[in-house]
Amino acid sequence: VFPSLAQAHASVANEVYQELGQPSVFLFCPTEYCSSLCSPSPSQSCYLQAIGQELLPGISVVWTGPKVVSQELSPVLLEEVEGVLQRRPVIWDNLYANDYDCRRVFLGPYMGRAPGLVPRLHGLLLNPNCELQANFIPIHTLGTWFQSELGSCANRDHAGMEVAAALDHSQGPQEGSYSPQEALELALFDWVAEINQQALEPGR
Repeated sequence: VFPSLAQAHASVANEVYQELGQPSVFLFCPTEYCSSLCSPSPSQSCYLQAIGQELLPGISVVWTGPKVVSQELSPVLLEEVEGVLQRRPVIWDNLYANDYDCRRVFLGPYMGRAPGLVPRLHGLLLNPNCELQANFIPIHTLGTWFQSELGSCANRDHAGMEVAAALDHSQGPQEGSYSPQEALELALFDWVAEINQQALEPGR
């Protein structure tokens, strides 16, 4: 029925999106969802080119970065992806995912994400450890990173002055100040307080 897999995917996604009344959040994960799955590259992938052209503009596209589990993300790579998809991607970040090896638990700070990513993103989802309690540090440090990114964006864009003012009056990080080590220490401090609070609850 369809001349290509990409056109089939886009057609079905568009039809479902319209049938649901074009919701404000509608995520589409392409078959080629990271650079290592693209042939020969994201910008030259016939599949992604067709997806970018055929997919309705209100549909967001999920992307994991250079690899399925990406150690680093850069604005340059995201700019290439945005160009071929004709929209900013939603990053599905597998940095902490351990479903492929449940013997490992990732407790380090959110890192490897270059400053200036937020303007290149339509959103960011964090795929966490399978163990619920082990995700306190990943999510806490992600929040610290994101607050720092918001401060950077607001300081570069006069339209974001309200965000900048809000951050100026908070104790959060300011422009260019994100430090994985400091974020980790903040998370550990709050995690210990959370653990101690839970220990005081009846029945603990």
